[in-house]
Amino acid sequence: MKSIPPFRLNPEPLTDEAGRLPGFKWAADEVGKRHQLGGTPARTIDDADWPRCPDCGERMSFYGQLDSINDEFRIADVGLVSVFICFECNEVKAEIASG
Repeated sequence: MKSIPPFRLNPEPLTDEAGRLPGFKWAADEVGKRHQLGGTPARTIDDADWPRCPDCGERMSFYGQLDSINDEFRIADVGLVSVFICFECNEVKAEIASG
């Protein structure tokens, strides 16, 4: 399993509509700011639950995560989408975790 160095992703609205989206009403301050590439997932994943490649069976590398945007575009309960990849087989798995 390869470890990717961590990169912070800062969402930048590309349209006026995106720039006018309201924030969260009740979520914690960090929600909506947890976008990243590489590093380790914001949520704890037990070794037994860490995604494995369906082809080779090896542990997949954590590629990154996308956070909820606001109350209208929230993932589960203000959660995250985590993406994992097997660089050998080019298999990808995405998981949703509640905040």
